[in-house]
Amino acid sequence: MSKRRWLVQPVAPVHFSARFPEFSPLLAQIFFTRGILTSDDARRFMGDADIVIDGHIGADPFLMSGMSVAVERLCRAIRDGEAIAVYGDFDADGVCSTVLLTNALKDLGAKALPYIPHRVNEGYGLNQDALQDLRAKGARVVVTVDCGIRSLDEVDQGAALGLDMIVTDHHSVGATLPRAVAVVNPKQPDDQYPFQEFAGVGIAFKLTQALAQAHARAPLPNAQALNLDALLDLVALGTVADLVPLVGENRALVKRGIARLVKTERPGLIALLNQTGAKTRIVNAGTIGFYLGPRLNAAGRIEHARTAYKLLATQYPGEAEQLAAQLETTNRERQKMTDELTQQARALVAQLPPDEFILIAGSPDFPEGIIGLIASKLQEDAYRPAIAMTHQLDKGQMRGSARSIPEFNFIAALDECADLLVRHGGHAAAAGFTVTNEKFPALRERLRAIAARELRALDLRPTLSIDAVAELSAMNWELLAQLERLQPFGYGNREPVFMSKNVLVKSARIVGADHLALTVSDGSIVWDAIAFRQKELLAALTPLPKRVDLAYHLASKVWNGEARLQLEVRDLRIAEG
Repeated sequence: MSKRRWLVQPVAPVHFSARFPEFSPLLAQIFFTRGILTSDDARRFMGDADIVIDGHIGADPFLMSGMSVAVERLCRAIRDGEAIAVYGDFDADGVCSTVLLTNALKDLGAKALPYIPHRVNEGYGLNQDALQDLRAKGARVVVTVDCGIRSLDEVDQGAALGLDMIVTDHHSVGATLPRAVAVVNPKQPDDQYPFQEFAGVGIAFKLTQALAQAHARAPLPNAQALNLDALLDLVALGTVADLVPLVGENRALVKRGIARLVKTERPGLIALLNQTGAKTRIVNAGTIGFYLGPRLNAAGRIEHARTAYKLLATQYPGEAEQLAAQLETTNRERQKMTDELTQQARALVAQLPPDEFILIAGSPDFPEGIIGLIASKLQEDAYRPAIAMTHQLDKGQMRGSARSIPEFNFIAALDECADLLVRHGGHAAAAGFTVTNEKFPALRERLRAIAARELRALDLRPTLSIDAVAELSAMNWELLAQLERLQPFGYGNREPVFMSKNVLVKSARIVGADHLALTVSDGSIVWDAIAFRQKELLAALTPLPKRVDLAYHLASKVWNGEARLQLEVRDLRIAEG
């Protein structure tokens, strides 16, 4: 039946719920499992006391190392009429970062030149040809967003060209920092900023905050006052799409950003919401994660991310509609290609030893824009860290994209292999690298050894964390309203999961392509339940009726104009006895 380990969180002390008289005891249990231990903590988390300091979200941006130097150099460039290049990345986070900072610099009177590299032709991060091109176009300063922290040689090359390099990034920091005019990344050693887990667009927003403060103290010529709130839809979009934890300052940014997204005035976002049908739904973090983010990412995976940039930057509704339609077509192509190539990768993985702790599959047929998605599918299939690779035959190199499980830190593993790599970077859960063909066999064997060392003694099954054991009768509209205040849900702030024991499954049927619709009962009330993309559960439920333990989210749906409560099934297992 279930392939997951169910981890039921410890029960809160008897009198713990008395600290939260305005909330359900079940919500108090959720507070306990998430370390929310006082009523002040709860109010802050629920949004009654957002992180706002001096009218701005978050702590003082000048607490970040390098921020003062970066702002001083940018303000000098604006006053002197020097062109500033904003060098981004080709994913949704990088595109949002590039649009945000480029528009902010233009509002401050700067000549801003946006640049996003081509994924295949140029690769991730800085490259010398692009820097030479920007210098030829008149750039005097280059600011990276969502990239650059490990581009040591390229930063030196930019400086040699006469460019003042400013690196802003959120990825893990290597042993050596780039020799830039300023490096802004709260993950630097000894950085004083109280929060580190921003996406690239979060760092770009903090830089914009700092520029706004500097302009308020010493007004820049030809500058408009920056409307920071108007940028928060981009911040929410990039933050959720990049799967950084929705806690701390990220949570405050995304919460306000989603409120801004609902009433966005950007023609591109309006068109994208309409194109995906998301405008007819409740707009939340799921809207970004499932609908908006993948379409923005598709541009950089299949064609060029400048299409996504143009969509977010355009002021013309007609152009926005055309670009949104183009992204929709590109995303469908991406989905089809991913499905077909994942089957090839699965065939390659099937040839590996059954006790392999890391899955590595590569082919010249795998486009670079798709290998991250293939790696994700392989990781989900087997609950093992996975790498998908493509071969650059003309360069004698291979590029890999890695996706991991919580038990294995991929960037730490790649750091151990740095002597074999041309370049690498990323996070614990997702990373990328380039290796020469000659060194790949040694890399593969070293990664296999590292994975075996880290994972051999562990029970490698995905874990489903249960927040509370509850009776179905405890599920009601009042509880759902309180749960909604915990949003936005996402990585680092997962949607609460309840477990009800010995539930009777009265009926089950396949709906759509691969969903399972259920009716369940606790003996007095019959509930509708839906198990998305879990049609394989039907075999274990036959013959009906069957008693199960049910793990689920509490949700609602509208049917024939009537709102109804619904259980969204995460997993189920046959009840004991």
